[in-house]
Amino acid sequence: MAKTKHLKVKRSPGDELIQGLIYLFIGIFALITLLPFVYIVAGSFATEKELTERAFFLFPHTISFNAYQYIFKTGDVVKGLSNSLFVTILGVLINMFLSCTLAYPLSRTYFKGRIFFTNMVIITMLFSGGMVPTYMLVSNVLHLKNTYWSLWLPGAVNAFNMIIIKNYFQGLPAELEEAARMDGGNDAQIFLKIILPLSKPVIASVSLFYAVAHWNSYFDAMMYISDKNKEVIQIVLRRIIFLTSSVATEGGFDWGLFGMPPEKAVKMATTVVATVPILVVYPFIQKYFTQGVMVGSVKG
Repeated sequence: MAKTKHLKVKRSPGDELIQGLIYLFIGIFALITLLPFVYIVAGSFATEKELTERAFFLFPHTISFNAYQYIFKTGDVVKGLSNSLFVTILGVLINMFLSCTLAYPLSRTYFKGRIFFTNMVIITMLFSGGMVPTYMLVSNVLHLKNTYWSLWLPGAVNAFNMIIIKNYFQGLPAELEEAARMDGGNDAQIFLKIILPLSKPVIASVSLFYAVAHWNSYFDAMMYISDKNKEVIQIVLRRIIFLTSSVATEGGFDWGLFGMPPEKAVKMATTVVATVPILVVYPFIQKYFTQGVMVGSVKG
């Protein structure tokens, strides 16, 4: 057999110049995006002297862990992280279960009333009951205050995310479903054994959207959760930031060589603690992210 030769497309000098400019622009944009976060991470390990004398730096001359020691010393941050992790994981499972089971019938052309129900979903993107009626419904009617259900149920299905999943389901080859029906498969079997396994990109992408929303849930948690043992990490860090003015006056604790942590370093450390856990998730689903969002948004 003759070996297949890979032909390289020869670019003109103009094409090479444009490609170089594109890479340069992307690189500059990436640096602009990354540098502030690197500074926050570096500042969280810096001493008060360095934060005062240096306006901007990427590596502290002297590394101090006092800011992290301060925010972790009471145990509230660890409790808040575990609560947020629980809220995020279970919340994403609820969101994806309801979103996928709603998107599947709406993506089938033979489903009677699919246009009506799809329009009803779209209406929720344009109109809402408002903050006060929602609070009264959750607190006084459903009696969900001080329970995590107050964070899960009001936003159990995001209309935009559901439509992305629906459009992705619609774009899958109809022949697969027809073949499964000829083999005796019902709707549940087709959904579980054919549709979901082929929809990993959109499931991973939308799961990330829901996970970020739950992890950053601040306002809803502030309204509905007053039990300190159920506070999520965002509320715990908010309280720590408000109390940083008392750092300099705290006694009875050995801060070591560098003394008490500066307020600015404590605020930077809280930002790192709140941001890093959700960033860790992204590399695992990055390969699905672009494909899932783009295909789900343009097909159908």
